[in-house]
Amino acid sequence: MQADAQTGGPIVRGFVGSGFRVDDEHVARALLMTHETSVEWTPPALSVLGEDALQLLIDADPEFILIGTGATLVRPPVALVSALEDRGIGVEAMDSRAAARAWGVLRGEGRVIGAALYPLDA
Repeated sequence: MQADAQTGGPIVRGFVGSGFRVDDEHVARALLMTHETSVEWTPPALSVLGEDALQLLIDADPEFILIGTGATLVRPPVALVSALEDRGIGVEAMDSRAAARAWGVLRGEGRVIGAALYPLDA
């Protein structure tokens, strides 16, 4: 789960309890991550996830957003996916562990992406 140091930005270095260890700095239950920053996040229920909850990611103009849906894959709301695609932003949903691993690989490639990671016990 490590990216090339030249790509910059936050990297999930491991899993702690129901959350994520970002770089070597902090642990968070849920995260929003852009190619430049990560912030702890209090996510809404996935069934009502909307653009407003992802505005930090949208503002960073990513190619696509990884949505880590918790312990298992749950499809995000169709309305959200459609709204993001209308903006030219793709959506990839997967369980949060897989999303954290994918984040590291994609950032290692220098991709400009966003991630919304729900807690591992969600």
